Amino acid sequence: RKNTKRVPSFRKLLRTSKIKLDNKLKNKQYKQQSAAKKYRKEQKKLREAVRDAISRKPFPLEECKKKQVAEKHEEEEEDALPLDMMDEDDLKLMEDLSQKASFLTRDLSSNEPVHIKKRKHESVMDKYEKVPRRMQTEPEKELIHLLPIKDKGGIIPRTMEKPVLNVAQDEEEDTEEMEEGEDFNEEALPVLTPEEMAAQRRQKLQERKMHIAALASAILSEPDNNIKKLKELRAMLMEQDPNVAVIVRKLVMVSLMEIFKDIVPSYKIRPLTEAEKATKVKKETQKLREFEEGLVSQYKFYLENLEQTIKDWKQRKLKKSNVISLKAYKGLAEIAVKCLCELLVALPHFNFHNNIIVLIVPLMNDASKMISELCCEAVKKLFKQDKLGCASLGVVKVISGLVRGRNYDVRPEVLKVFLHLRIKEVELQKDSEDIAPKKKFMTYKEKRKNLSRMQRKWRKAEEKLERELLEAEASESKEKKLKLHTETLNIVFVTYFRILKKAQKSPLLPAVLEGLAKFAHLINVEFFDDLVIVLHSLIASGDLSYRESLHCILSAFHILSGQGDVLNIDPMKFYTHLYKTLFSLHAGRTNDDIEIVLQCLDVMFAKRRKQVSQQRALAFLKRLSTLALHVLPNSSVGILATNRVLMQVFPKMDLLLDNESQGSGVYLPELDEPEHCNAQNTALWELHLLQRHYHPTVRTFAAHLIAGAPTEGSAALPLDLSQRPATELFEEYSMRGMTFNPPVASVTPRRKDTFSQMNAFIDEELNKLLQQRIGDTVVHKPLDFAKHLVESSLS
Repeated sequence: RKNTKRVPSFRKLLRTSKIKLDNKLKNKQYKQQSAAKKYRKEQKKLREAVRDAISRKPFPLEECKKKQVAEKHEEEEEDALPLDMMDEDDLKLMEDLSQKASFLTRDLSSNEPVHIKKRKHESVMDKYEKVPRRMQTEPEKELIHLLPIKDKGGIIPRTMEKPVLNVAQDEEEDTEEMEEGEDFNEEALPVLTPEEMAAQRRQKLQERKMHIAALASAILSEPDNNIKKLKELRAMLMEQDPNVAVIVRKLVMVSLMEIFKDIVPSYKIRPLTEAEKATKVKKETQKLREFEEGLVSQYKFYLENLEQTIKDWKQRKLKKSNVISLKAYKGLAEIAVKCLCELLVALPHFNFHNNIIVLIVPLMNDASKMISELCCEAVKKLFKQDKLGCASLGVVKVISGLVRGRNYDVRPEVLKVFLHLRIKEVELQKDSEDIAPKKKFMTYKEKRKNLSRMQRKWRKAEEKLERELLEAEASESKEKKLKLHTETLNIVFVTYFRILKKAQKSPLLPAVLEGLAKFAHLINVEFFDDLVIVLHSLIASGDLSYRESLHCILSAFHILSGQGDVLNIDPMKFYTHLYKTLFSLHAGRTNDDIEIVLQCLDVMFAKRRKQVSQQRALAFLKRLSTLALHVLPNSSVGILATNRVLMQVFPKMDLLLDNESQGSGVYLPELDEPEHCNAQNTALWELHLLQRHYHPTVRTFAAHLIAGAPTEGSAALPLDLSQRPATELFEEYSMRGMTFNPPVASVTPRRKDTFSQMNAFIDEELNKLLQQRIGDTVVHKPLDFAKHLVESSLS
């Protein structure tokens, strides 16, 4: 049949996209590979069959056939009739049959018809039924089907029993054995004791370690010349010895990771174009190109091996070789994840970094806590060290897609990594650079007026040099950095707003509120009104925990303290909510929430001092002093430091230190409205109790506040306490380790001396007491004093 497929015209080729042409080429290559793979499989099966045939002595079928044929010919010759005794018609028929090949090749002793082979449907079942049956008294042995023998009578199948010992050998060894015709050694392997097996395993493991070390040392010493050894080292990831396979694969994974971290260049390697490949270059350039091409290909294969290891563990899928168990796959997968995390942090500039991000981000939500923490920590490190923001943008995009794809059913730790973005620091640095005076150059008119020709020439050269120096100092473009950060923040806020709108009861809400509190000053002013309304509705709903409501308050005041100063929004309801819920804090589990309360108070009073009334400040000062009595010492220190700021920011706070001051009304401590509780009619009597606190820093702060929080004089605070914010003092004096902070110097005298000192002290005190009670009678022992008390009570 003639091929009717037309060659595509040049115009059609122009319209065909590059992607389509690449796909056609890939399909063609795939077909060729499939055909080659199928051919190799057939050749392998053929070699196995020939090898099995060689290993077994063939049955002499041909000799028996020859003997039977010779005997038949002799009998035919004896029984043959002479031609003289045959009729003419019979003789003519014999001559006609002799001209046909079927007559010559046919077995005349058989009773089958001539065209038996041309029948399409043979009676296979009849032949099968004629085979004699036997009882299965012993277990059937596994048979191997050999190559059949074709005879005049038909095809004779051949089989042999499968040997007990299966010796796994490579294809090259099989071909050599087939050519040399060596027989298999079916001798039984010697039985080893456990000690010998352990020693053999240690020896094998030591050999593999030495081999890995030699390859790694050679690659690190000369990467350009030994790049092919990377392939040899990577091939050890497929170690087949079950005794050392797990350890060797782990060692190879970690070794390759460290090697790539050392030899990878500080730039991204791009593929060469066709024009560049066709151009003749120097030997050094060609050598560098070959090194880069080999490095990229081996790095790609290494990442694919790590990915496949993780997939096999996730799918609980064993390899055909069954060298490694499912339990060992977990350890391999953990090592693979660690390697990927290291490469994510160490090589953000190199090829396939986005592929590593796509692998790592879903593992942040993994059921295994260890793997989830590993991936989250790696992403945090990447955010902290990413100055430009390109890698951070890629991670944020994938996280946003993961949260949306899982319908907001992810771990809160996945969203908490957003808090480690460096966007706030870069934005602050940008503002300071904009405020700083810029270098100004003289205009052409100023040069003509003030400088001579030679001076203008020198000045031109100096300005050119200064411009080049300024360009060299800027490692990355500020516009590019700002653009990347803006895009990253947009994706973060879109993720936050989706959760606020669609998943308000999700466990992700605390992380969202915490993120809004950190990045609220960067939100567009257009969203402020809606966002404040949403935050207040969340607080009013009553579905939030106390910590989440504090994050709502903190987010609202961050919004109103930055660009929101220009908006006419009254945050009185947030003040009221915080004042009402302050007594929910105590020395138990809510003690850690005091840090967020201190941050809220700093934003609500210190940064908004002009918008806060005196009555409100007095009410908060009184309630905070009461709260300092029933919390842990570090919380009391933080609260008293906040009270100190309030007394210095609002000068009329000393009303609460005067007992004789009077005003209208009576103080109502149970009222939840700070503006109407008449806090000016009370006093800070709590400070006198705090002066007797067991913590020395609390006593210092209480004495300082009683004196009116002076900045100078004997009652002033030391510099290490006065110049530190309340949140920092809260962390400094933390008692999470269940120890006294600051530690108390322990004195350990001898036990006997301690008891003797205690007895002497008790005797002395009792004698003083007795002299006051019974006059001149002196009691020398505590027992006498007790006896005297009993007698006096009876009388």
